Amino acid sequence: MRARALREDVGLSLREYALLAKLDTPERIQAFLNALRANHEPDGETVHSVRNVLRFRVAHCIEGALVAACALWVHGEPPLVMHLDCAAHDNPHVVALFRRRGHWGALSKSNGAWLRYREPVYRSLRELAMSYFHEFFDKHGDKTLRGYTGAFDLRRLPSSWWVTSALPCSDVDNRLAALRHYPLVTSAQARALVRRDAHERRAARLVQYPRLR
Repeated sequence: MRARALREDVGLSLREYALLAKLDTPERIQAFLNALRANHEPDGETVHSVRNVLRFRVAHCIEGALVAACALWVHGEPPLVMHLDCAAHDNPHVVALFRRRGHWGALSKSNGAWLRYREPVYRSLRELAMSYFHEFFDKHGDKTLRGYTGAFDLRRLPSSWWVTSALPCSDVDNRLAALRHYPLVTSAQARALVRRDAHERRAARLVQYPRLR
């Protein structure tokens, strides 16, 4: 697997590749993700490829993670992602991973403030995943995060699946969901979790890109 993604490796146009080439630090990648409008999927479920995110300028979590991973790859870092699984009634989350001095950080697209960037200060992926635990809750305030995967290298998949596909990247989504997940809490611990209070739930309703009515 090539350490640095050349344009011919990923099939992007000169303009697309040049945009990712400008995102040469995790901070710049995260700022780019934050500036993308939230993908509320008004026409049905999407899993946009990197190309389609750059085209439509919208993203939700897995779409942002694919862009972030590709940008890291363009700059010689492995395109790693982690899948965060949750209770069956809630929606999982996907983040892109990077390392600095042996510690893990994460790049993340989220319309709220809670599930975004994580500084590279975590000694293990479990530590990193746990940093999302308290903030990962449903509309009733119930904490729903349950498990996490190891770092998945997207170079294991054809770039046509996730970088340039014109169709939804459902195969990539399914592949990540099917990976082995390591539990963050036991069943007994999950049953004893305290619901977020009303103030915390009100704070969580603040989003960067409200859904248009």
